[in-house]
Amino acid sequence: MLDIKFVRENAKLVEEKSRQKGYQVDIEKLLKVDESRRKLIEEVDNLRSKRKVAAKKRDEEAGKKLKAELKEKEDGLKKSNEEFYKLVRLVPNLPKDDVKIGKDETENEVIKKVGDIPKFDFKPKDHLALGTENDLIDQERAAKISGSRFNYIKNELVLLEFALIQYAFDLLTKEGFIPIIPPVFINKKIAEDLGYPEYESGEGYKVDDQYLVGTSEHSIVPMHQGEVFKDSDLPKRYLGFSTAFRKEAGSYGKDTKGMFRVHQFDKVEMVSFVLPQDEDRELEYLLSLEEKMVQGLGLAYQVIKQCTGDLGFPTARKYDIETWFPSQEKYRETHSASANGDFQARRLDIKFESKGQKNYLAILNATAIAMSRTPIAIMENYQQEDGSIEVPKVLQKYTRFSRIPRK
Repeated sequence: MLDIKFVRENAKLVEEKSRQKGYQVDIEKLLKVDESRRKLIEEVDNLRSKRKVAAKKRDEEAGKKLKAELKEKEDGLKKSNEEFYKLVRLVPNLPKDDVKIGKDETENEVIKKVGDIPKFDFKPKDHLALGTENDLIDQERAAKISGSRFNYIKNELVLLEFALIQYAFDLLTKEGFIPIIPPVFINKKIAEDLGYPEYESGEGYKVDDQYLVGTSEHSIVPMHQGEVFKDSDLPKRYLGFSTAFRKEAGSYGKDTKGMFRVHQFDKVEMVSFVLPQDEDRELEYLLSLEEKMVQGLGLAYQVIKQCTGDLGFPTARKYDIETWFPSQEKYRETHSASANGDFQARRLDIKFESKGQKNYLAILNATAIAMSRTPIAIMENYQQEDGSIEVPKVLQKYTRFSRIPRK
């Protein structure tokens, strides 16, 4: 949620930057409701003061009249507040000034490319063919049980996933991240407060009056709702593991086979709570950790900076890491790192206190390892001509095998 004072003073800027992200917002209506609301607040305060004076004078007739007037104004203020908060929450977080203006992912910026694209003396197979032949993935049986975009993950691929989880946890706990396994359910109010409209637009799985999380950050970020940090407690960094659930409602026809785009997957996620002035530095730090993990796995990748039209509702700046997939002969997204400023902190009322002053902090999130995208990137890039799959050296101490043999 944006600071309404900022909106008042920068109405045209807010409208324009919202449009750059693909959101049409009625700022004029919002400001009219805000003005009416502020007037009612002033009137309610005045009536309460007059009522106190009448009570001291024991003027019952004046007291009754003021009580009735106050009730009418308070009811009006309640309705005005409801309309105001509904409208202000429709305004997205604004993209940072350095974010390129663009309509969608086709206009994202390539920041850099790292690593050598592997060359094969044979035609590389895709991960589904490798997984099926080596009894690592069973999509056919999963479809009978659960429907499309589900898989049974089996044998060495299961061990590879747990090796990746341990790899990420070992690296990031040494950096001071607090390990956490959060709930996978969030209630409707929290979903709204996070600022992810996709929950209600069809992307989220709803169970009764709750949602299954699309990523663990969705239950880690709000865990400090209504709390005040000391500035000395920041940065506060979490390393979360959970299963994630996505309907993929907007991806009809995309990546329908295999494990790249599925309804259920495990994920290791980083979440940071920092002082506002440290936000830019923290985003670069999170990106550097992602790169360190991908480089450690020996995968070629490129770093993308998203344009305005590709940013999510609460996001002000976002990087993606796209890893090379030999079967597709292109880079595909495996990681992201997002800076949300104080947008979510305002909606969730998360603050810090410094020198007696309370202010909203900045919140960021970033992928550590997403299953299944990282495992299948390993499968494709480390495949051998005989159909076996080598295991990256950094993972071998966890898997206790160096190769997945051809079955």
